[in-house]
Amino acid sequence: MVESHDTTGEHCMSNSIREHGIADNVLSVQDTAKSDGPSSPNKDIDMICEKLGASDCLAIVDIDSEIKDPEVWSSYAPEIYNNIRVTELSRRPISNYMGELQQDISPTMRGILIDWLVEVTEEYNLVPDTLYLTVNLIDRYLSAKLMQKQRLQLLGVTCMLIASKYEEICAPRVEEFCFITDNTYTKEEVLKMESEVLNILHFHLSVPTTKTFLRRFIQAAQSSYKVPHIELEFLANYLAELTLVEYSFLQFLPSLIAASAVFLARWTLNQSEHPWNLTLEYYTNYKASELETVVLALVDLQLNTKASSLNAIREKYKQHKFNCVATLSPNPKPVQSLFQVSSVN
Repeated sequence: MVESHDTTGEHCMSNSIREHGIADNVLSVQDTAKSDGPSSPNKDIDMICEKLGASDCLAIVDIDSEIKDPEVWSSYAPEIYNNIRVTELSRRPISNYMGELQQDISPTMRGILIDWLVEVTEEYNLVPDTLYLTVNLIDRYLSAKLMQKQRLQLLGVTCMLIASKYEEICAPRVEEFCFITDNTYTKEEVLKMESEVLNILHFHLSVPTTKTFLRRFIQAAQSSYKVPHIELEFLANYLAELTLVEYSFLQFLPSLIAASAVFLARWTLNQSEHPWNLTLEYYTNYKASELETVVLALVDLQLNTKASSLNAIREKYKQHKFNCVATLSPNPKPVQSLFQVSSVN
């Protein structure tokens, strides 16, 4: 476990930006700059209606129509997420970099590092976006640069420093990240590594992660309920975070992982209804049949079938503030017939 230590922030941002995730807002601004203006919120839905017919169209809920907060950019949401779907293809790590490039580190070492970084985020109360961006930076760096195992922890804390500056209201100081490693690395070493990481990645920090898509997809899933289902949100976030530790999930797009996490969360909480519907299919752009492989892999993580000892995320979501969702499991497991139905109302 990490040691307790007070933090003092240097890099402070506005509360409103942090609430929605700075990465999401930066992507939003970039996307709207490329657009001549917001399309009608119902424009894309109307096009779908022409293909589906009136009865199926009624099943698609416009999740943006009631949002009045200008910082959410709801009128630009379709353009924003279309652009983000393109960006996730160009700014993702190589899925097999361990075999193609790395010689001194392994998927197990990577998992241990990220499991420890989860504890660091808990210790310093960092937002989930910081953790997701940290892992993205680590994997993209390791996709491009050979790394010795003795420097892997240095890479981890450096990427978290960068992500913290980008995502947090008040990022922990460099000295705090040195302290959390028992001063294994000096401030100068961390700053030098920071410069190297940023140059290797060409300063491309605005990247869509699973968390970016999860916000949108959970919003679509919540449209099924009269009152927001907080347990659904916690469980979907828990399932998505479990994938961060698993190197094998790099083969899947962040949007696919997010959609699969929502599918499995809905099934875990309620087996009396089909976990997918036309609203989710429309906003995720995935049919149930396209989620099967990832959902079943997520089930194995949820049930911990490999008896992994990396339990930081499980311990985090066993807390009452997250409704102890880590103790839940799908009963029964999703069956193949669930994925053969493309969508239901």
